[in-house]
Formats: sequence, C-alpha cells, structure tokens
Amino acid sequence: MITSKAIRQYPIVPILDISSIDNQLENTLLASVAEYHEQLHGRRIWLACSGGRDSLALAALCLQLYRQGRLPFLPQLLHVNHGLQADSDYWAQHVATWAQAQQMPCYILRATVNGHDEQAARQARYRVMLAYINQDDVLLLAHHADDQAETVLMRLIQGAGVKGLSGMQAWREQSNGTRRNSLWRPWLTVTRTAITAYAEQLKLPYIDDPTNESGDNVRSGLRRDIMPALATYNPNVINNIARSGQLLSDAQAIVHAQAEQDLQKSAVEFLSYPPAQRVLSIDEMQTLPLYRQRQLLHSWLAQDEPLPPSKQLVDDVLGLSQRHDHNHKTELDWHANAETYSIRRYHQQLSRLSHSFVEWLTLPISEQTLELMSIISPRKNSETITLRSNVYSIWQLQFTQDNIARLLKQYHLHEDSSSNSIALINNEASIILKIAPLDRHQRVQTTFATRPQAGKKLMQTLGIPVWLRDSLVVVSVVLNSDEELPLLLLSPFDSWILGFNKSEADITSHLLDSGFSNILQIHQCGSN
Repeated sequence: MITSKAIRQYPIVPILDISSIDNQLENTLLASVAEYHEQLHGRRIWLACSGGRDSLALAALCLQLYRQGRLPFLPQLLHVNHGLQADSDYWAQHVATWAQAQQMPCYILRATVNGHDEQAARQARYRVMLAYINQDDVLLLAHHADDQAETVLMRLIQGAGVKGLSGMQAWREQSNGTRRNSLWRPWLTVTRTAITAYAEQLKLPYIDDPTNESGDNVRSGLRRDIMPALATYNPNVINNIARSGQLLSDAQAIVHAQAEQDLQKSAVEFLSYPPAQRVLSIDEMQTLPLYRQRQLLHSWLAQDEPLPPSKQLVDDVLGLSQRHDHNHKTELDWHANAETYSIRRYHQQLSRLSHSFVEWLTLPISEQTLELMSIISPRKNSETITLRSNVYSIWQLQFTQDNIARLLKQYHLHEDSSSNSIALINNEASIILKIAPLDRHQRVQTTFATRPQAGKKLMQTLGIPVWLRDSLVVVSVVLNSDEELPLLLLSPFDSWILGFNKSEADITSHLLDSGFSNILQIHQCGSN
C-alpha cells in the first residue's frame, strides 16, 4: 500500500475553483508563452508529469488557465514508470486517476534504466518520452529556480565552463538524427517554496518521492545539506544562483555566436559528411587567439553530440594541432554519448571520424567490369555501380554511356592518328568499363601532374590522408585490343581526371562533372 509519506493525503477531485491561481506562477508561465509564441504556434504540447509537487502543480495551473481561455493549449500528460521504487506501479495509476478526474489526456510509459543512479533514470525518462512524442512536438518540464541552482552548483563542482554553468535553458531544441523536438522550462525563475504554497492551496495529492531528500546522490545531497547552509550566508541564495545561471546563459550565447562564426571560417565543408566525418583547417584555426581556438575546437567536436567534450580532450586536440615535428600520426579517441570518434591530423587538417565510418573505410573494394554498347550508338540511360556499401553508408558511381562516348571522342581528337585506339573507337566494337582499386604500385597521371606517380608520392601530391588510401579506385575504358584508357581516379570525397591533354582539361572536366556523379551517402549513425 501507498503510505502517507509517499502521497499527500488529499482526495483526488476535479479542480473546479479557477480563481485560486498564484499570480507569480501564472505571470511567469504566461510570460514564457508570450516569449516563445512563434516556437509554440501550431505544435503539440506534452507535459512530463512524475506526479510530484512541481509537475502536478504545473499541470493544474495549465488546466486552470486553459479553462479561463488564457492559455491556448491544454498539454497532454506523460508519466514514465521505470520501476525503480516498490510503489512505482501504484504511482503511475495514481497519476492516471488524477488526470482522468481533471479530464486531461494522460499516457503511462515504461522505461528500462541502464544503471542504478539518478542520471541513468533521467536519461531513460527522456529517451522514452522523446521516442513517444511526434516530430516537432514540445515537451513541457516543471524545473524551477531551486533545480536550476542545484544544477549550477553540480556543474561548478564538476569543473564546467560557461555553457555548463549557464544551467538549464528555458527553451532548447533537442535533435537526435533526423528527429527534432523542443524542451520548454517556463518556471526556471520560480522557487520551490512558491510552488509548494500553490500545491497546498489547491490540496493537490502529489507524490513526495523519498529519494528526493535522501542525500544518496549529488543533487539530493546539495538540496538537503548544502543549500540550507548557503542560505545562512544569504537567504536569497536560490534566486541569486539562478540569476547567475541566466547571466552566464547570455554570455554563452555570445560565445556560441563567435564560435559559430569561427567554425564557418575554419570548417572544410566539402569534406564534411556528418556525422561520419568533419574536417577543420588548422591554418584557419591558428589565425585566431588561443582562447578562441579552444572554443572553436569545443564547438567542432561537439557537433552531432548531445553532451560536450571534456576540457582534457579539447586540450589534447589543440596540442595535436600545434605539433611542428611532422609526427602527425597521433590518434585521439573520444567515447562520446552518441558515437565513438577518432580525431586525426593529416598535414594542416584535423579530421573527426566516427568509429562506424572508420570501420566502413576498411571494407574491401572489388574490381568490377561493365560491357557498354558501341561508341557509335551509346545509350543515354543512367548506370549505377556500387563501390562500397553496408548498412551505415553507400558509395556509388553514376554515369551515362553517352557521356563515356563523348569522353572517348574527346580523347580521339587529341591523340596521334596512328593510335590503335582510334581505329577501335571508329569501329562499332563494344567497350568495357572497368572499376578497380588503385594498386599501390600503379602509376597514374592526373591532368595537371608533370609525370605519372604511384604509391606514397601520388598520395602526397593529391593530399590523401592515410586512412583514405585504401579507398581509391580507377575508372578505365578497356578496348578490344586490351588497351586501357584511364578516365578517373576516385575517392569517397573527390575525383581526378586521368590521361587527357592538359589543354583540354576544362572541357574534359565539364564532361566529367556533367555526366559522372561520385556519390557518398551516410545512412545512419553507428553505435558505441
């Protein structure tokens, strides 16, 4: 049975008296509604309702204001039962019964917690709620000034920077892959004392979870022991710390805006395939003061991730960027929240590679051939050849036979008339398109190179990082004489013209760009 210590022993009855509204709570909520009016417009609102004092009070206030016609929406309640307490099932039924009495929609969700601490439970709650609601829906949360003060102190103890010390945000966009939702906390300037007074005035039968004051985790320990002690020095400590969090939030917005500008300047966008690969120019980065370099690296690393990198990782990456001994083979591993990454340097570029992408790069590439129609009567329909593929990503080459014919005619115009290949091109003989991995000893000559190159020299000339050197393929045409005419050298991110007259490079490049598509598609993030 539920004991009197767990639930306030008030009867579950409909809230009929809509005049008993706390002015501070009302004004704060309505001010937040006005501030985020554009973001809220036309979107479904869900309220995370544990059944505790804070969330039940917020649900009650929303109900009262909605009935008065002063709130344009009535949120739907979400209660997560993760079974951590002996009475968890009873609490879930209690919330559902209260919501039914108020004629508010309520949904009970079950969560599996991977761990035993409050952080694991919190992550499980958010995971199941955000999975349940729809794209672009808003999750309303009842966090208040006391929660904010505790959060700021927790992060101060952990050594957080400006972003961490800014505490929880009143409005935050939450993205996970293609999924996008918003978290809304309108009560961050309201104290627990004010909410308690309102809940007692309405006689709300809220659940008082005993673990909130047990002191067996950092937050409850701060709540039970530290905050009362700090209040002896300054009775307004809750509001003061919460206000400091807001001031730091404003400062963080300025820092973030500057870091975004620096990131736009320093990121190598044509090599960016998020979340698989992100690349940063060291030369551009090093035009900035050192403190902005650190913030830039922090922002660059944190892309695609819900939690930021540690200061130690940022310092290590900064050290890698500053090396002048030409020993750039150091790899830094980051076991982040959504993925595991490898941070590597090649020449004057830093690359952040996801573990899944690094594994994909090790997949073998098989030689493939495709018999084409006569050069005289080429087909214009598109052909697609898959070079490397798994559930994570796919690399393909798309082209038309007509485009190959035009390339060979271009080759014909600028070769010696006695060439055996010209005679074959003039005949209606079939031709073979060959796609094969570049052999380390195979000598190829790009259009603007002075001579053919192979192996390490070729890689250095083209600026190919070590981890991409097994991902190069040569596209050739094989004529009936077994003469092989190389057309293209491909990597997953780039292509180079082979074997054509330098004076016709622009024409050839246009033909390649218009008829060949080198496509890399990232399907999904891998897992840790």
